[in-house]
Amino acid sequence: MSSPRTAFILSLLLFSALSGCGRPSESAPAALSLAALQAVVPKPGVARKDLARAIDGLFSDTKAGETRALLVMSGGRVMAERYGAGYDANTRLGGWSMSKSVTGVLIGQLVSDGRLRMDETPPVPAWQRSGDPRGAVTLRQLLQMRSGLRHTEMASDIGRPIYQSDEVRMLFLDGRDNMAAYAEAQPMEIAAGRKWEYSSATSVILADLAARALTDSPDPETRRAAVAEYMRTRLFEPLGMKSMTAEFDASGTMVGSSLIHATARDWGKFGEFLRNGGAVQGAQVLPRGWIEFMTTPSPRNPGYGAQLWLNRPQSDGKVRLLPGRAPASLFAAVGHLGQYVLVSPQQGLTVVRLGHSDDDQRKRVLDHLAEIVGLFPKR
Repeated sequence: MSSPRTAFILSLLLFSALSGCGRPSESAPAALSLAALQAVVPKPGVARKDLARAIDGLFSDTKAGETRALLVMSGGRVMAERYGAGYDANTRLGGWSMSKSVTGVLIGQLVSDGRLRMDETPPVPAWQRSGDPRGAVTLRQLLQMRSGLRHTEMASDIGRPIYQSDEVRMLFLDGRDNMAAYAEAQPMEIAAGRKWEYSSATSVILADLAARALTDSPDPETRRAAVAEYMRTRLFEPLGMKSMTAEFDASGTMVGSSLIHATARDWGKFGEFLRNGGAVQGAQVLPRGWIEFMTTPSPRNPGYGAQLWLNRPQSDGKVRLLPGRAPASLFAAVGHLGQYVLVSPQQGLTVVRLGHSDDDQRKRVLDHLAEIVGLFPKR
């Protein structure tokens, strides 16, 4: 016969067992692989295992598509770097529409040089005819994606096949040999400055303006060489971006909307350049005021600046960055298929993600990036 004390102990054990029934057990975090941990430096400034686990989640989540490269820089130092199978630190990866942000910096250098003016009609010959409403478009409006030109980026948005979008026609179909001519030939659909509309064709116009500012020659090779040399000496070399390469069309116009390629490390250097207000190691390569302009909301879309996305609600209601999950001052270069250079000045942070994610996978990518960014405190 059991004693009262023994019965009491047994009842406690039974209660403990029953109270756990129907409750999910709190399982321990999955063990980190050696590769995941080795991707993070020993002292990254945050919990090393937490950062390694957040990065591992991005690479292992098949619902987020394929991550090919991930680079995390804090305070100017690489804190984490990881690559997918078949890719490494020397692999050039396409930026797609992150190229627009590089083009925006190029235009800023030409404005700083006095070769282009913000509030004047750009030197597009087709727009100079008397009575042409396109003559009212300014360089500032082009940079802020509010030119008023009839550019349809996504034909699916208006119920048309993808091959009828101006982006596809310009890059791959009837406009491909002279992309700027195609973009500049489009008529106005609304008065200049009245409407924000994201447009790859607009960034190609900006690239054409860069060539016109640097040479009077219509010769394709002369145009290509002038822009390539200017970017090499004024941007790529000062920033140490040895891998960054731009493609040009048959007319010698840089495909400044879509076709600039670089390693993850060089995309990271570009992000750090933006974070530091256009300076590299204390040297002001671009006036600080230009980066402030690029990160100031466009008058027609608070979530877009000038060739850069801002961490604010978009005028079209779409979520493109991390509003509510990262500082409002965060901004980014964003490219097709999930290319990101996220820059958070308040955290001293630059995060590069390169890969292949379809539209329905982008939310998962952003969720993982938000987890990584959220590990770093404001400074």
